[in-house]
Amino acid sequence: MRSRPPVTSRRAFLRASAAAVALAPALFASGPAVVPVRAQGPAPVGPDEALQRLLEGNQRFVAGQFQHDNRSEARRQEVAAGQRPFAAVLACADSRVAPELVFDAGLGELFVTRVAGNIAGPGIIGSIEYAVGVLGTPLVLVLGHSACGAVEAAIQAVTSGAQFGGDIATLVTAIAPAVALAQGEPGDLLENATRANARLAASRLATANADLVRLVSQGALRVAAGYYDLQSGRVTMLS
Repeated sequence: MRSRPPVTSRRAFLRASAAAVALAPALFASGPAVVPVRAQGPAPVGPDEALQRLLEGNQRFVAGQFQHDNRSEARRQEVAAGQRPFAAVLACADSRVAPELVFDAGLGELFVTRVAGNIAGPGIIGSIEYAVGVLGTPLVLVLGHSACGAVEAAIQAVTSGAQFGGDIATLVTAIAPAVALAQGEPGDLLENATRANARLAASRLATANADLVRLVSQGALRVAAGYYDLQSGRVTMLS
């Protein structure tokens, strides 16, 4: 026969459960004030300066002239107390696309989310909302890239009726509207669809909720799209 837990243990459990129930609405309520923020260092730069820092980092990456020193043990200890990333980057999960390297950034500087096809699903949107609303990140960049396999799969599905099993089909469905937009445009369909997909994801993030719309309209937040060329390493802006 299973023994009953001590009364004190049951009471402690009930008290903890009640506290968790009371706390839950606050944790999931809208607005950054309900979530404890442990920001590190000064407030982030403005949207335009944040974008300039990204592009300057990419220029160093292309030239092979890495200058970043924010990857040391001292920096690791510094950001352990909190984070203030100056930009959030939604990138593809492709192993050849690493935003911290592409933009020559250090620990605590970029809030990175990655998923195949850089699509803006619910989990990604929630992550970006956290970066913007809680951490105060002033820039969100959606980064598409050349030779994207997820976009290629969506092209196959749209143009030839190819079917994909498992949750890959979810990715394909999310990217299909970009393929539809790119069809008929001059040039390479894969490149055009990839660019359209990045712009669509950026548009969805910028309008995901009223708070993001307000911040964009006030100029406190910029949501942009970019295209990364695997061969040259260069990032070009799309929006």
